[in-house]
Amino acid sequence: MFNALDIQLEQTSTTEGLIKVKLNEADYQNNYQQKLKEYAKSANLKGFRPGKVPPGLIKKMYGASILVEEVNKLLVDGLRNYIQKNDVKTIGEPLPNEEKAKSIDWETQKDFEFEYEIGLVPEFDLKTDFKITRYQIKIDDKELNEQIEKLKKQYGKVEQPEKSEAGDSIYGQLIQESNEFSKETAIYTDKVDKKMAKKFVGLTNGDSVTFDIQKLFADNHDLAHFVHESEEEAKKLKGEFTFEVKDISRNIPAELNQELFDKIFGKDEVKTEKEFKEKYRETLAKNHERDSDYLLSRDIQKELLDKTKIETPDGFYKKWILRSSSEISEEELDKDFEHYIRDLKWSLIKDKISEEHDIKVVNDEVIEKTKELFRAQFGGSASPEMEAYMDQFANNYLQQENGQNYMNIYNTVRTDKVIDKLKETLKITDKKVTKADFEKKIEN
Repeated sequence: MFNALDIQLEQTSTTEGLIKVKLNEADYQNNYQQKLKEYAKSANLKGFRPGKVPPGLIKKMYGASILVEEVNKLLVDGLRNYIQKNDVKTIGEPLPNEEKAKSIDWETQKDFEFEYEIGLVPEFDLKTDFKITRYQIKIDDKELNEQIEKLKKQYGKVEQPEKSEAGDSIYGQLIQESNEFSKETAIYTDKVDKKMAKKFVGLTNGDSVTFDIQKLFADNHDLAHFVHESEEEAKKLKGEFTFEVKDISRNIPAELNQELFDKIFGKDEVKTEKEFKEKYRETLAKNHERDSDYLLSRDIQKELLDKTKIETPDGFYKKWILRSSSEISEEELDKDFEHYIRDLKWSLIKDKISEEHDIKVVNDEVIEKTKELFRAQFGGSASPEMEAYMDQFANNYLQQENGQNYMNIYNTVRTDKVIDKLKETLKITDKKVTKADFEKKIEN
């Protein structure tokens, strides 16, 4: 049974505190002596029969390390029990006073004192008395036709013509002899700058074309993709390059006929071009609905963070992050600290909403969400054969990364539930916008 330790909490500010723990010999002596006996029974030292090493020798050799181990166990259990029993709402984990700990003489001391810094969750009021707009994309004929053209290309066939035309994909070797540069790559001519496009019409296998590499594309992202480098490295490329043609590929779009209708929606689900367009318009609407929900969730989060005033233990939190992660430097943390604080505030807001509305997440919901994510990788649905193994896929994934995958999905489900609860209470106005205007709002 755990004996209560002498633990005191001193609140140094509204968001930070100091926990002081006092241990005397009676707190750890029984466990310490028991551990010495266990060591003596299992010790195998030269000159002594197994299990016959004198306890005094064990104490001399291992006593300090055993004492450290037992005291640390007491501290961990004691702090956890104290925080739970007294409902102390903390941020991060208690941070031990390392200087005080270093001054301990484990060979001679009988009584000990420890100090821990803690971050405290502050009291705050949620500000939900605001209006918010849910932007929904209008699916006009222009967008519908553009998407159908993409669909026709996706389900079309590929040919290897003798001569290239606009829109073809041309495979070959990119060379700059002066810099010993040589890479096998492909030019998607519909991405090429309009001023350069004519250079890639009428080519056959074995032809070469020379161009200024920085003038080939209007977008540096396309150049980076072409040379298989980062955008930063792609900007460094200068001068004339030669492209030697090895193969030409042309996409022949599928015809808008019953064969395509059946591939998209299943046999005989639609039978006319008009029916196909209407059903595909519904599909696009569902896709846009997910985008609309994403933007609304993002806007709700931003409004809550901007309007809800929360005092945070910045000094403690920064120290806790640096001690918890060896992968981030103090300079990097200073640069991104504002983002860390916004993430912390969002976490505190979610905790408060979950507590007020008794929001909980059960294991079945985590599994189902994982299965949804797998289905999304297959375009929103999976074949019957894949569905038969979906539970196995989900469980295998959730057990990977030492449980981190499980916690990530758990937090996603919990966030979804919090947002859904907020949607019930906030004043939401729907507004139809064009796809271009919607994309601008996503980028902001």
